[in-house]
Amino acid sequence: MLLKELMEVIDYNEIINRSGMDVQNALVESLCCDSRKACEGSVFVCISGTITDGHDYARAAYSGGCRIFVTEHRLRLPDDTFVIIAPDTRVALASLSAKFFGYPAKEMTVIGITGTKGKTTSSLLIYNVLNECGIPTGYIGSNGVNYLDYSVATVNTTPESYDLHYHMRKMVDSGVKTIVMEVSSQALKMARVHGIKFDVCVFTNLSPDHIGEFEHPDFEDYKNCKRTLFTDYGAEYIVYNGDDEYALEVVGGNRCEKASISVGGKGDFRADSITYFRSPGNIGVSFECTCGDKSFPVALSFPGEFSVYNALTAIAVCTRLGISAGKITKTMRHIRIKGRFETHELPCGATVVIDYAHNGVSLKAALTALRAYNPNRLICLFGAIGGRTKMRRAELGLVASRDADFCILTSDNPDNESPSAIIGEIASYFTAGTCPYVAIPDRRKAIEYALENAEKGDIILLAGKGHESYQIICGIRESFSETEIVNEFCRKIENNSVGE
Repeated sequence: MLLKELMEVIDYNEIINRSGMDVQNALVESLCCDSRKACEGSVFVCISGTITDGHDYARAAYSGGCRIFVTEHRLRLPDDTFVIIAPDTRVALASLSAKFFGYPAKEMTVIGITGTKGKTTSSLLIYNVLNECGIPTGYIGSNGVNYLDYSVATVNTTPESYDLHYHMRKMVDSGVKTIVMEVSSQALKMARVHGIKFDVCVFTNLSPDHIGEFEHPDFEDYKNCKRTLFTDYGAEYIVYNGDDEYALEVVGGNRCEKASISVGGKGDFRADSITYFRSPGNIGVSFECTCGDKSFPVALSFPGEFSVYNALTAIAVCTRLGISAGKITKTMRHIRIKGRFETHELPCGATVVIDYAHNGVSLKAALTALRAYNPNRLICLFGAIGGRTKMRRAELGLVASRDADFCILTSDNPDNESPSAIIGEIASYFTAGTCPYVAIPDRRKAIEYALENAEKGDIILLAGKGHESYQIICGIRESFSETEIVNEFCRKIENNSVGE
């Protein structure tokens, strides 16, 4: 694509053409905001991140062969460069990316889901139901990019705009008709989804999270970023949690058609008669769903009331897209989601649950849900990430110390902080009268300790990592899979039993 064609879609304040050449007719072969990907034929867009500033890497991009730059201010670059100075390079990158890939979002039905909790499970329930019912659907979110037989991990819940449009173009070219996307508050704040029209927007719930030095300055900013999905992105249909205290404040600014969900309330999609069930390797919930004058039973292999909300969300969205209640419920019975209440049965008769619960609200919900299954002991293994959202450490410590029978304090993604220091901070919230705990900084050893000491009827919650296949230690992502650790332990026990 020619540079002049791309320039048509962005606002800019100034052009600096030191080369004197007709650069606007240059062929652009790629866009990037990572200087390591810059090369001849690419446009390097300097965006400011939470920790680093892309403007500081313009020279590195030049060294890689790039000669065309989009910046927010003048830079000292060699004379053979072409610089476009824009008021907001994040918005520019989103607009350029959409144009470069031919506006793929316009060729699909786009579903966006935001909220503090429930985004991943709700999204993947919708993704699985639509695909099984014959609607080729893609997914982008915490569990990666998935469509047809393709799957790849993502660094952020919602990728940068270039990657987002790249994947959407691949989906469209592969025959995908619908995409369900987790839309994080950071994505909205940083214009990653700028310019995308969302046909269906979903609000799951809201509670204080992602507040800190490198995220949102306060709850109001966090909430207002969430709200923009429902006011600024062309929603034609909104599904929202009518039981959440912030729901109308977040979605009320849009006059489009809306559907509310509720547990035991007066929502357009309502759940009643909730029942919890447990069998080897399965912890689930069932309920009666009512929509208008129709009622039908729903069963899930996920525990807790919050799973009911996730299911209602999926039912409301899939119904809107023409899927019958019978097809929806038939599919939901057997859906499993990696890292979201992923259950494993140990040879001793204990149940291990791997879940992404990584803040106070989600951990409280997880432990409360699992307590309803009357475990012999409810054991909670968790840590807290390093470098940001330090307020979570108090939340996690207070919740786990009160709601679990025994805790194992360990690492999460400590990054450049001392794991022992993080654990010590969490442990300070375990006061007299709260549950006992042990501290094992090495997470693998901590999990092995939990598995080796499990007893029949125990439920062991491995909280915080969920689907993640790595740990961040000293800035490096090291391979780490809780599912593999649990499976290895079970195979070892089984092999030892056969040997005897």
